Amino acid sequence: MSEDPVMRVMQERAGGVLTLTLDYPARRNALSVPLREQLFEALETAQGEAAVRAVVVTGAGGTFCSGGDISGMDVRDAEQGRERMRRTHRIIRLMVGGRLPIVAAVEGWCVGAGLSVACASDTIVASAEARFMAGFNKVGLMADLGLPFTLPARIGVARARQVLFYAEPMGAEAAERIGLVDRLVPKGTALEAAQEIARGLAAQAALPIALTKRMLAEGLDAALERERDWQTMCFLSADHAEGREAFLAKREPVFGGG
Repeated sequence: MSEDPVMRVMQERAGGVLTLTLDYPARRNALSVPLREQLFEALETAQGEAAVRAVVVTGAGGTFCSGGDISGMDVRDAEQGRERMRRTHRIIRLMVGGRLPIVAAVEGWCVGAGLSVACASDTIVASAEARFMAGFNKVGLMADLGLPFTLPARIGVARARQVLFYAEPMGAEAAERIGLVDRLVPKGTALEAAQEIARGLAAQAALPIALTKRMLAEGLDAALERERDWQTMCFLSADHAEGREAFLAKREPVFGGG
């Protein structure tokens, strides 16, 4: 009998900085349901620990996150879809509105749900060879995990439309030019640079950062509630069924608009 594939969030603490590493090599760190649960638990625990003053989120093996795990995306009714979104939204609420400043360290691909996680962070550090894409519509879904809220806040509504509608890959330099990336660093150094930034944040007064994050997160809850309903509609659509089937069969989808 073969062993279960590695699917974990690794944790490392150094001083006041907690580093969380997505590690799911079989799917290039795709954000599977078990991985989401582990990420939430790690973030929730950190929120209650005074010794943790900042968090770094990254991916193992030279990839940040390849998106949602399409192989495990099998929503059969509205209740299941809404519950799936509710549980995932706990992560975004902690990242965007929680007390801890969060720095994303991006190497390689940052796609779909991975882009959502990066944009839920306060600072995005990317290597020169990082690549970004919002590929939700390729599988018949809308952007989720707060991305319709966090992406326009970073790059403006007009640019967000281009990223979300066309699902085109974007290089790190272009991402920095439009404000998607905050700091560009050489290949292989994103984690080191992100941890340095996190140490600086950890040394600052914690309460002003926490209150500022809370203020900047105003409007997030309403956006997530709409997303919860609307993404559930997409989960149950014929186009998502076609998109999922096409993705797993490694062919181009043929959408009918339903």
